[in-house]
Amino acid sequence: MNHPQAPALPGPWRLNSLLFLASQFITGITSMVVQYAIVWYLTQKSGSATVLSRATLLAMLPMVVLSPFVGTFVDRWNKKALLIVPDVVAAAAAVVLSVVGTVNSTFPLWLVYVSLLVRAVAQTFQMPTIQSIVPTLVPPSHITQINGQLGMVQSATLIVSPALGAMLYGFVPINALILLDVLGAALGIVMLLFITIRSNAATLGERPHVVADAIFGLKRIGTARGLWPMIAISSLFGLTLMPAASMYPLMTIAFFHGTVAQAGIVEMVWSVGSLAGGAIIGAYGKWNDRVRPVMVAMGVLGVSFGLCGVLPPTMRGFAMFVALNTLAGLATAFPGTLPTAMVQQSFPPQELGRVFGVQMSLMNLSGPVGLVIAGPVADRIGVQWMFVVAGVGALLCAALIAAVPSVRLFDQNLHARLAQDTVIHP
Repeated sequence: MNHPQAPALPGPWRLNSLLFLASQFITGITSMVVQYAIVWYLTQKSGSATVLSRATLLAMLPMVVLSPFVGTFVDRWNKKALLIVPDVVAAAAAVVLSVVGTVNSTFPLWLVYVSLLVRAVAQTFQMPTIQSIVPTLVPPSHITQINGQLGMVQSATLIVSPALGAMLYGFVPINALILLDVLGAALGIVMLLFITIRSNAATLGERPHVVADAIFGLKRIGTARGLWPMIAISSLFGLTLMPAASMYPLMTIAFFHGTVAQAGIVEMVWSVGSLAGGAIIGAYGKWNDRVRPVMVAMGVLGVSFGLCGVLPPTMRGFAMFVALNTLAGLATAFPGTLPTAMVQQSFPPQELGRVFGVQMSLMNLSGPVGLVIAGPVADRIGVQWMFVVAGVGALLCAALIAAVPSVRLFDQNLHARLAQDTVIHP
């Protein structure tokens, strides 16, 4: 396997990384406020788990279907443009939805679905681009920490967004609230213009080879021993966890008979926990074995989700639900961040777009499968039981990591290879 060499960093890397994180915070917070507003609108208007699962499914499908083919553009096109253009497209979709909602005084359900789909396509281009940019912004020794800081930014976004979104949702018409996406995109784009982001000079401008590069990504994943079973376990993790995750607003509003503000509190405390997890990774991210905290975190998530599913539908039960989700939020930072850093260090930067494109598709493939089943099942048996299923699934995934040596030892072997490569190529 080829080992990534330490590239020359473009410009002042600390300032670049700071501006990059700030731009992600600004675009993220406005985008998430709009996302929450749309989800709460669907929850209040429909009260249906099926509608929510369909909305989540549409938000995930582009990641599964397009990701393997997006990587070739990430590795060959201007990376700054791949961050800016999707923001412009998502903002345009927000304008269309807002205008139609203003003219008709309500949103056609099909147009809401289309808007979610367009936003998801934009994110499908941005996510592998962001992950491939990180190793080019900072020295190799800071990769895990910058991923932790990026996770903190995303968590901080999710902390502010539910509270801000719930407040604005109560006072601002939703057709006007949606336009916040346009403001966020404009501010984020301005900040990106001041950041030095290096594209892959050797492949910049080359004609993309969509199918061939998707196959290349598949083959490269196979060269990292243990990565295939790690992806399979992550896929199972998504299969069991994602249906419950899509039901949070319905769990609060329908099961606990809460309000939109209380649904916002649940989202906020989850994000507070995730921020704390990101802070731990950012401060102590130089672990020699990053698989172990991932395994422990999956176990914590399993226990937390399982207990959420057996709580009584009372305000005392809701208070316990809030506490358990703070703990679950802290745990989710580890399986969401640490595997990404390991993959970034396993392949050269000029290959990461193709590798991450395929990896993200495979890891998210099971989510839509679970969501197709989850909506009707939750409507029939009760949304709370989806949390029990998620808890059992997370515990099973933690056990599988411990049982498969190539996954359990993946990071230890990676550190050994990187140390050997440093000796050979000082």
